[in-house]
Amino acid sequence: MDLKQIYREIVNEHNLHPGHKHDLISPTYVLEGVNPTCGDDVNIQLKLDDKGVITEASFNGSGCAVSQASSDIMMDQIIGLTKEEALRLVDTFMAMVHGTVSDEELETLDEAAALQDVAHMPARAKCATLAWHTLEKILKEE
Repeated sequence: MDLKQIYREIVNEHNLHPGHKHDLISPTYVLEGVNPTCGDDVNIQLKLDDKGVITEASFNGSGCAVSQASSDIMMDQIIGLTKEEALRLVDTFMAMVHGTVSDEELETLDEAAALQDVAHMPARAKCATLAWHTLEKILKEE
């Protein structure tokens, strides 16, 4: 099985069986992100402790497989990170989507690297980055 097939399976699994698609009880932050181009919408919900560590993260919304999988993958990766660490992860993800990420940085993205091919598809890039942009906005405005 080639790497692209493995990546497709990762995206498909997160789309069909998202582990973080639900509402949190009493989230610290909630923000909706919308991609008017294709109709994707995502509602990001976070709980942070008093040290700024993301202790819980979830999402709700609707959209294509890429936006839903990207949201779920992002949640897996940000739980346990500080705001600063999560923002660095967002920067790395955006660099990957824009085709400017190093191999070393790509490794830090773990399963999010499965979305690397969207760099070659501008319409899909907006789908993949919707949750990440929304997370960035929450953490920078907080």
